[in-house]
Amino acid sequence: MKKGTIYLFPSFLAETNDASLIPLQNIKIMYNIDHFIVESMRTARRFMRKAGFDRDFNTITFYELNKHTPPEMIRGYLDVVLNGKNLGIISEAGTPCIADPGSIVVFEAHQLDIRVVPLPGLSSIFMALMASGFNGQNFSFHAYLPIDKKERQQKIKELENLVYKNDQTQIFMETPYRNNQLFESLIQSCQPVTFLCVASLLSHDKLEYIKTKTISDWGRKPPDLNKKPTIFLLYKLPI
Repeated sequence: MKKGTIYLFPSFLAETNDASLIPLQNIKIMYNIDHFIVESMRTARRFMRKAGFDRDFNTITFYELNKHTPPEMIRGYLDVVLNGKNLGIISEAGTPCIADPGSIVVFEAHQLDIRVVPLPGLSSIFMALMASGFNGQNFSFHAYLPIDKKERQQKIKELENLVYKNDQTQIFMETPYRNNQLFESLIQSCQPVTFLCVASLLSHDKLEYIKTKTISDWGRKPPDLNKKPTIFLLYKLPI
């Protein structure tokens, strides 16, 4: 029997996003899929409706994948693909499999020789890099930094060293309610001349905030980033 295909669907980044930000081809593919792996069924359904998916959800099977999902269940999610059905993966926000649990499903799919198709769409990480003015040819993404303050400060210093040693942009993020603590650690840990880009609420039509300044300048007027999805980038003077 011919195997199905796994499609990776980028989702919205902000509540103000609408179907105009989703490629029409993505919606057409989504319309013909009956099985989806999602982080949250509620969020996935809301995204699908806003994207233009008007089928009855009672005809759709959702498999939840999050930190509570037992690893042994994941291969079972792929049974429908092995039986010839297509499967969609939808992230909670932005691009699937990047700072997202979907990557483990895709890895298993490759072991089973299942075709995986990434679809175009929003990515906060790459949008932030595009708008930062930093090195887009040599960069590294670290997802979440340590929660412990001392460990976080040590990690920040390590990342700053990589900026100067490798001429490499360092990209990372934080759970939104801990953004201000991370920002404070950056101000305390980095050299005054190091550059920091703060990219917050990306794709939000009114609240999007993207600024690149030195650590010294940021220290004079820190922003309030509490509960605002934000990407942080470190780099040196790009000249």
